[in-house]
Amino acid sequence: MNEIITALDIGTTKICCIIASPDDNGGVNVAGIGNAPSRGMSRGMVTNVDRTVSSIRAAVTEAERMAGCRVGNVMLGLAGGSVHCYNSTGVVGVRDQRNRIITEEDKHRAIESAVAGDIPQDREPLHTIEQEYSVDGQTGIKDPAGMMGQRLEVNMHISTVSLSALQNVLNCARQAGLQVEDDDVVLESLASAEAVLTPAEMGMGVAILDFGGGTTDIGVFAKGCIRHTKVLNLGGDALTRDIFMVLRSSMDEAEALKISDGCCLSTLLPDGQEIITVPGPDGVPVAEVSRHILCDILESRVEEIMGHVSQELIMSGFDDQVMEIVITGGSSLLRGVPELAEQIFDRPVRVGYPAGMGGLSQLVASPKFSTGLGLILYGLKNRDEIMRVGGAREGGGLFSKLMSRFFGKGAND
Repeated sequence: MNEIITALDIGTTKICCIIASPDDNGGVNVAGIGNAPSRGMSRGMVTNVDRTVSSIRAAVTEAERMAGCRVGNVMLGLAGGSVHCYNSTGVVGVRDQRNRIITEEDKHRAIESAVAGDIPQDREPLHTIEQEYSVDGQTGIKDPAGMMGQRLEVNMHISTVSLSALQNVLNCARQAGLQVEDDDVVLESLASAEAVLTPAEMGMGVAILDFGGGTTDIGVFAKGCIRHTKVLNLGGDALTRDIFMVLRSSMDEAEALKISDGCCLSTLLPDGQEIITVPGPDGVPVAEVSRHILCDILESRVEEIMGHVSQELIMSGFDDQVMEIVITGGSSLLRGVPELAEQIFDRPVRVGYPAGMGGLSQLVASPKFSTGLGLILYGLKNRDEIMRVGGAREGGGLFSKLMSRFFGKGAND
């Protein structure tokens, strides 16, 4: 294998490592995949270093064995309550007032203006993403370089993370023998979008919900770029806990019951009183209940989570630009999720499956691998961008330089 890209998705319920190589069509061939239960994470944050390192090693070792190669550098997905995202605007005068030609330097100064002073010392940048530029009041410009004008304005989407939370995750990856560069830490909602959204959807207006185990990551795209991101600390493990609390099962058995018999929309169930057996902590049945009772438990919690998402879309100011909802992540596989979401959001909803994969694609053709595969595609796209322009990656290397200028340090120093 001449070139490989490795993704590490450190989730609340599972850690996934995917090894792939680029193909000739802009996609990737999957060569290896490894999964391990996540024992030391909660809501995207490290709670036990030793357990997290052990889980990372298990997932990476399994992927390396399947791919027949060793990995070093990885693309790392990040989510959880430590992430904060916002929009910012920067305005500068064009430096060459005689010829009024806008240069790359002018663009960088506008970006610096949008970023300067907004990031506290205890937070670290993940992405600085240009949304659009304005030149002398003319809006909707994607790249103003070479245009003529006097006043340059840029709208940016900025993602930051708690410095200590980021360092803890990076420390676990490095203790597991992996390397993570400054530019290779990616917000999980952006990674998932790479795997499941089409350019047409991003242009039309779409919200992606990565409905994972510990969090639900929201990304809103309109006019071809990211407009809003948010991480909600509610995910599929909340459903599992509800089953555990109400039916008095063990957590492992509650998870298995959710997967095998779960449904979150009662109208999808048959009218009869189908009875299911509830296993206890030792595997001995503790109860027999109607499947409708299990459905009521799940429906209530999914309604709550989707209600929070709906409120977040309204508060973002972009709700009227969202024409479609795409739900991905492992919890999107629960029966009834898209149908219930359609009722709550009152717009089309589909489950997002990753695309653009070859090789062992049948092993990862599931929404629960959207983040991992999206990280691969994200890394490939940024690599191609570097080769094309011979510069820094979007949202990474440039921002490290900005941080060095403002705070005297690099992204991971």
